[in-house]
Amino acid sequence: MKDFLRLLRRLVRPYMGSLLGSIGLNILSAVFNIFSFALIIPILQMIFGINEMHYHFIPWDNPDAGLKEKLTENLYFYVSRMIENFGSSRALLYLGLFLGLMTALKCACYFGSSAVMIPLRTGIVRDLRVQVYNKLMSLPLGFFSQERKGDIVARMSGDVGVVEASITTSLDMLIKNPILILFYFGTLIFISWEMTLFTVLVVPLIAWGMSILGKNLKRESTEAQVKNGEIMSQLDETLGGLRIIKAFVAEEKMKSRFARTANEQRQASNKVAVRQSAAHPVSEFLGTLMIMLVLWFGGTLILSAHAPFDAPTFIFYMVILYSVLQPLKDFSRATYNIPVGLASMERVDKILNAENNIREKAGAASLPSFEDRIEIKGVGFRYPDGSKDVLKGIDITVRKGQTVALVGQSGSGKSTLVDLVPRYYDVTEGSISVDGKDIRDVKIKDLRSLIGNVNQEAILFNDTIFNNIAFGVENATREQVIEAAKIANAHDFIMEKEGGYDSYIGDRGCKLSGGQRQRISIARAILKNPPILILDEATSALDTESERLVQEALDRLTSSRTTISIAHRLSTIKNADEICVMHEGVIVERGRHEELIALNGYYKKLIDMQAL
Repeated sequence: MKDFLRLLRRLVRPYMGSLLGSIGLNILSAVFNIFSFALIIPILQMIFGINEMHYHFIPWDNPDAGLKEKLTENLYFYVSRMIENFGSSRALLYLGLFLGLMTALKCACYFGSSAVMIPLRTGIVRDLRVQVYNKLMSLPLGFFSQERKGDIVARMSGDVGVVEASITTSLDMLIKNPILILFYFGTLIFISWEMTLFTVLVVPLIAWGMSILGKNLKRESTEAQVKNGEIMSQLDETLGGLRIIKAFVAEEKMKSRFARTANEQRQASNKVAVRQSAAHPVSEFLGTLMIMLVLWFGGTLILSAHAPFDAPTFIFYMVILYSVLQPLKDFSRATYNIPVGLASMERVDKILNAENNIREKAGAASLPSFEDRIEIKGVGFRYPDGSKDVLKGIDITVRKGQTVALVGQSGSGKSTLVDLVPRYYDVTEGSISVDGKDIRDVKIKDLRSLIGNVNQEAILFNDTIFNNIAFGVENATREQVIEAAKIANAHDFIMEKEGGYDSYIGDRGCKLSGGQRQRISIARAILKNPPILILDEATSALDTESERLVQEALDRLTSSRTTISIAHRLSTIKNADEICVMHEGVIVERGRHEELIALNGYYKKLIDMQAL
């Protein structure tokens, strides 16, 4: 329960107005409900003629009479006067109308208490999703290399949905039911403290029964949500790899793998569902058992020679006692559902509490422009989950306007090195500086604003061509976008589209060819107009014609910029100012194209392999 209260303080604070409104309306609802039930006593007495006593009005300020005596005596007094003035039939009608009014007010307050909680419940879910999304935007790339994308999606959708279903739904019950229980038990004590004491001794039966059911529920719910995350991960992998799955005729293998995970998720969900389904019948049985015991005890008192109250009052007591059962059951069911929500919230918190090790220093320096050079000095790097050094002792200086190319076999550390420049990761050893300023000492936004990226895989969004080119550039005009597209050799194929620049390109640009996607990403970099450009094998996955068009666009893009280029096809970087050959995380050769050919070393071997 402490975890739940701590969670409420986090989530409910912005919605205290709704919370207080619900508490106030629930109090009014309980009061009106008790008054409506209290009318049962005089109505029963009138119908059955049980009580023919004469009543007298007791002044409210009379110190000799207790509150219970004043309320009972004065209520009977007003009813007897009503019977004398209007007759029994009309008095009964008036009591019935008053009962209807009290019930209407009770229902109105009940509705109001639930209605004012709706903004709180929906707001909490909205806030959680926004918090998770914003956190994901702030986390470094290293976090996503250690997490499965499908599991992250499952936490944001499935787990947040469970929080809504269990915690925020239970929140209404946890506010309303304690108020009803408090007022109802107060009324029961007011009527007969002896019977209420007996009742209180029986009530723990319900709590004991529910606690048995709730045991290990949180663990089982966590297991079910983990399996749900695995399902989402497999679905994401399947959708992204359909071409490979069909090419290798692996449909049956993938079906079997998915079915196995789905069955494991079903079994875990079954355990949770069985315990949840048992909550209502068990609480119903225990509640009936309590009523049976109280009926026996109260009936014994009524039949005794010195009964503490009459039969109508006993019926009123039983009505109130039966009314308190539903709040008790709802309260127990709410507390039973809470572990399910807490288990999902723990999974959400793994994202919200994830540490961001790419931190901006307090008072970080501004970096408004790039004027001189990029210096990579003695850089070493290893991933947080690995013990092997990916990079060791890297020294590179890139002067303004120069093009430096990185070549080498796959796994030699080229992509990791260029990821260090915009601080997607921080170096383990050494330093990287721009214009003499260590990039760890400058504002991250300033640093990344100076850098444009064109990657091997063009990363596009399910939006229009215009919005993809203008992505990240505020207030870009159509003329500027068209000019960037022309430089990137993209304007002609864009205009062939039915919607032109307003054409939607589908998920990840699936409606475009590989060369078209790459030219759109180049146009995006051109429009951003960064002084520093990072090219990560931008032409390696293209056919000859697309490569020619893309290379022409890249030549225009790099002609006036400082460029760090990862090259797979070595013919594209012959004119680079410096070529660094990397092997197993170190630079083994460096120089211009002709110089490296003359060395007859690693670079010459790479050239010869591509010539075959």
